[in-house]
Amino acid sequence: MNIGEASRRSGLPPKTIRYYEDVGLVRPARAANGYRDYVERDVHVLRFLQRSRSLGFSIEEARKLLSLYAGEGSQRDEVRRLASRRLVEIDRKIEELQTLKRSLASLTQDCEKGQGPDCPILDEISGERARVTQRATGA
Repeated sequence: MNIGEASRRSGLPPKTIRYYEDVGLVRPARAANGYRDYVERDVHVLRFLQRSRSLGFSIEEARKLLSLYAGEGSQRDEVRRLASRRLVEIDRKIEELQTLKRSLASLTQDCEKGQGPDCPILDEISGERARVTQRATGA
């Protein structure tokens, strides 16, 4: 099948499929005319990659998961280690996003309470808010 059909069946855009080929995650055969010739196994691999990436695994982690899926090495323990590391990273990102949310909520609240033309949000983004705070505290 051609890349368009592989794209339709896998749910991945052709550009992503070409990228996965460029980084060696999928290796379709070539037809006599030089065009890529995907088979069902390639589509299965593409779906596997799509799902692993949607869970937040990096390209290299997806490569490792793919090799483990293919039966290379101790599967369960290594997959659990990869997933556990991904969970730690997700928790870190959630905390970072919660901190950002609190900061933006506070700035928005300051903006709602404010009087005059100054905007605490723009002051924070420009760095003015930090300079005003430093001057007020003598830091």
